[in-house]
Amino acid sequence: MLTVDFTRFPLAPGDRVLDLGCGEGRHAFECYRRGAHVVALDRSAKDVGHVASWLAAMKEVGEAPAGASATAIEGDALALPFPDDSFDALIVSEVMEHVPDDKGLLAEAVRVLRPGGRIAVSVPRYGPERVCWALSDAYHEVEGGHIRIYRAEELLDRLREAGLRPYGTHHAHALHAPYWWLKCAFGVDNDQALPVRAYHKLLVWDIMKRPLATRVAEQALNPLLGKSFVAYATKPRLERA
Repeated sequence: MLTVDFTRFPLAPGDRVLDLGCGEGRHAFECYRRGAHVVALDRSAKDVGHVASWLAAMKEVGEAPAGASATAIEGDALALPFPDDSFDALIVSEVMEHVPDDKGLLAEAVRVLRPGGRIAVSVPRYGPERVCWALSDAYHEVEGGHIRIYRAEELLDRLREAGLRPYGTHHAHALHAPYWWLKCAFGVDNDQALPVRAYHKLLVWDIMKRPLATRVAEQALNPLLGKSFVAYATKPRLERA
C-alpha cells in the first residue's frame, strides 16, 4: 500500500533514494523495483532488520532490475550519516508527526538532498486525524506516537521555510480512515471487536485483490476522506555566479 504517487514523483534507474523513517519498507521496496539505489533508514532496529531481510529476498528472486541496489540501516533522522547532496530523491512518509523537532528533520533532509532533487512528504490529514484524537487518547498518547496534527498549509509552510519549492499535493487512503475511527472507538488494542475485524478483512481483500470497484471508490473519496496528505517539493538548484 503506497502513499507516494510515483507518477507525481518519478524515479529513473540509478537514482539515489533515501526512504527516511522507512518503517516496514513499503516505499523502499517500490524504489528498488524501479531500479534505484535505495537507502532505507529508521531508528527501529526491528524494522531495519525486517526491511533488510525483504530487500535480500527481492534480490534473490530477481524482483529488482540489474544495477539497482538497496540497503537498510539504523539511524537518527536528526543527524543523518550522509554527506551534503547525497541523494536525488527523499521520501519522508508518516514520520514528521512523530518527531518533536520537525524543522530539524526537514533541515537534515534538505541538507542531504542534491540541488534539483525531489522530496515527497506525507502526514496524517487534519480532519480524519482529529476524529481519531477525539475518539481515543490511547491512539496518540503513547511512546513514539503522534504529537501533532498538521493542516495542509502548515505542512507546505514547513517545506517552504526549509528552502523547498512545493509542486503538488494530493490525499490518499480514504478507505483506511473509517478503519482507524473504528479502532479508536472500540479500543486501539481491541482487534477482536466485530466491526474492526470485518473492516480489516475488507482492507486486506482490497490490498490483495485490488478490485476496480474499490479502486474507483477510493479515488473518488480521497479528496473528502483521504487519511494521508502528501506533498511534493524540489530543492532549488544553485544559481551560477
